Amino acid sequence: MKPQHPTPEKELVSLIASKCESMQDIHDMLKNLFKDAIEEMLEAEMDEHLGYEKHSPLGDLTGNSRNGYNKKTLQTQMGKAEIQVPRDRNGEFEPQLIEKYQTKSNDIERQVIAMYAKGMSTRDIEDHLRDIYGIDISPALVSRITDKILPQMTEWQSRQLDAVYAVAFLDGIVFKVKKDAKVINKCVYSVLGITLEGKKEILGIWVTENESASFWAAVCNELKNRGVQDILISCHDNLKGFSGAINSVFPKTEQQLCIIHQIRNSTKYVSYKHLKAIIADLKRIYQAPSEDDALYRLEEFGEKWNTKYPQIYKSWLDNWTELSTFFKYPDEVRRLIYTTNSVEGFHRMLRKYTKTKTTYPSDESVKKSVYLSIEEIAKKWSMPIRDWGIIMGQLSIFFEDRLSAA
Repeated sequence: MKPQHPTPEKELVSLIASKCESMQDIHDMLKNLFKDAIEEMLEAEMDEHLGYEKHSPLGDLTGNSRNGYNKKTLQTQMGKAEIQVPRDRNGEFEPQLIEKYQTKSNDIERQVIAMYAKGMSTRDIEDHLRDIYGIDISPALVSRITDKILPQMTEWQSRQLDAVYAVAFLDGIVFKVKKDAKVINKCVYSVLGITLEGKKEILGIWVTENESASFWAAVCNELKNRGVQDILISCHDNLKGFSGAINSVFPKTEQQLCIIHQIRNSTKYVSYKHLKAIIADLKRIYQAPSEDDALYRLEEFGEKWNTKYPQIYKSWLDNWTELSTFFKYPDEVRRLIYTTNSVEGFHRMLRKYTKTKTTYPSDESVKKSVYLSIEEIAKKWSMPIRDWGIIMGQLSIFFEDRLSAA
């Protein structure tokens, strides 16, 4: 039987076990092994660059040769390591393993970006790296490291989108941002699309201080320029100027105002003693089996409450066209579109990732934080939404001509 030779991994473990007596000893040995491995790889790069190995007579009269070393301090996960970087006489050698001005391990940069994405503040990241790795890193450096994802974020925001989306939800979330030495509220609006396969996808994010018809027209035109030809149904709060903007860019899109937002707005100034009764009566409206029955319930509501709260009946009547869209569909589709819960759920997860960042220095920093959070959240959106087969079957009936052309 052939003798079993220990693997390199087992040899390393045996070496560490025989030489080390404490965690610090293990740490120091690994750091030295890392340093030695880096230097060996750099020497190999120099051999490749010159075309001959160190001390080889093949190098005689070639016109270039080794010319000592430069010292470089490299920040790694195991602390600072002094690296000897070989140089050549002609000054042409540029190592690929450690680039000319690189002073930190890329793993550290990846960790900084990952921690930032999971909602850690720059101060928390600074403390974490100091405690675990003994690295001092300033908030400004954290910002510079995370800025490296800006080109990736720009590419994501301008990426090509699907031609048709079954549903698009629109809503906003407010963040505090510094502007002209003041802290103001800015809203990050998100468009969450449901693809024809039933998957959730954030189509884009937009930061604004004030929403307007021109703002929403720009958003809709951007979606169109990125490849969106049709959205079957859009669901939103009564966003200022949005209805007109989407009608001009996607004229076939059916619009559904969020019932839950409508109820919140309706009960904003209702006396507490009437609140429970009014919510129950409004529930009879939006839970009616048909639009005709819902209108009947709305008339009943007006007769009962118009004396005390005339603005509620008027608001429902004024917005009825877009509040009542969902009545034509079966329950599975109704549950999907009568409220913007899908995008609000996304915003709740977003708030969880960003809750430690109380104030942002700029719009760009807000977008950077939101984009990194989206990357984390989207990992959980691997499956179609519930009852998608039934929903898509119904949409195929109602939108047969538009889906067959997709």
